[in-house]
Order: sequence, then C-alpha cells, then structure tokens
Amino acid sequence: MQSIVRDAKSRLINEIFERDLNQLQKVYPSIQEINVSKNAFLYHQGDRCSNLFWIKNGIVKLSHIAEQGSEITIDLLKRGDVTGCFQNNSAGQEIDETAQTLGEVNYYRIAYGDFKTMMSHQAELAWHVIEDMYARRQRVERKLRTILTQPIEVRVVTTLLDLAEMFGIRCSHGYTLEIHLTQQEVADLVGASRSVVSTILNDFRNRGMLDYTRDQICINDAAFINILEL
Repeated sequence: MQSIVRDAKSRLINEIFERDLNQLQKVYPSIQEINVSKNAFLYHQGDRCSNLFWIKNGIVKLSHIAEQGSEITIDLLKRGDVTGCFQNNSAGQEIDETAQTLGEVNYYRIAYGDFKTMMSHQAELAWHVIEDMYARRQRVERKLRTILTQPIEVRVVTTLLDLAEMFGIRCSHGYTLEIHLTQQEVADLVGASRSVVSTILNDFRNRGMLDYTRDQICINDAAFINILEL
C-alpha cells in the first residue's frame, strides 16, 4: 500500500514538471533537467551546495564518510524524492552527506530560492514533499534503531524487506528488486562488513529464502517476515 501511494506522489511531481517545463522555467529560472550516468555525483560531503535535486528517474544513494574513514549508506532515493540543501546556505554551511547515482539518473536541479518560491505557490506539491521527508526521517531512524539493537542477521532481513517495499516487483517467489546492489552496497546499508553480510546472504540462498545474480535479487518476503516474528 505504501509503495502505491508513493508511486502516485512521484507521478504527480513529475507531471507538474513535465506538463510545461519551459513555462516553469520562466517563473523559476534556475530549473534545469539533467541526465547523468552511473556513479555520477550530485554533490559531495563537504560541498557548500545551494541547490535541490528532484529525481525524475533512477536511484540515488545518500552516504556519509565517518571520521575513521568508513562509509555509511544513509538512504536510497528514487523517482519523486528530493535531496540537497533545504535551508538558505548563504552562510556557507557544508553538506554532511554525498549523493551518488547507482545507475543512470534523470533529475531536475533547482536553486534554493526558486524551490522555496515554488513551494509557496504549489501547496499540494509542498505537502507531498513534507510527507516524503517525514517518511524518510522515519526510515533513517528505524534503520539506526535496528543497527544499534539488533543482530546482523535481523538487520539484513529488515534491510531486504525495506528494499522490497521501495523497489520490489511481485514475482512467484515474493519480490524481485528492480535495483542492482553489490554485496558491499548491501553491507553499507546494513552497517556491517561485506564478509559477514556475504555469509548471511549465502546462508539465506542455501535455505531457499533468497536468490541473487549479477543483475537482480529475488527474496521470499514471507520467509523473512517469519524470521522477524520468531
């Protein structure tokens, strides 16, 4: 149900832009539609960014490099999500995360001032942005609680179920994820080492709960839910 609501919101957002981008650019002149390839950066941790980025298609990874050098994947964003600078950055405040594409991505870039004006003109759109930002905050807080309180196996299960909710397509086994993630990227989402997560994923595959290739991951969500209920 959540994925259906989310898709409806993303369609609304994209329709607003696609209806007449040229007209929007007359009112909000900083809007640009940009296409980038895999592993491109929208911005880096430490940048003094003054733009927002509205994802039209594709997936963007938000990550943070800790002081000791380890990378933490904060969240994955998809069509309809917004990221970037949500406050006036005239004081030069640095952004504390990196936004990088996991595949080809199309997005709209808009300056903070134009974004603020657009939100004041488009009440329904602004409310959808607020709802999505709140849902993202809940997702990140739930992930943090899981990392701090749960064993790694449970963290892997929870992460895979979250990915199924966000990026899954129903199949005969449960869900096929319409996103390609390496074992290292799954480990970054879980907050554990790649070797440990690889062992757990292999165990799940041997038990028939999971299958993955170079191109996709297929999960038996019912079996994973049973693990959480034990």
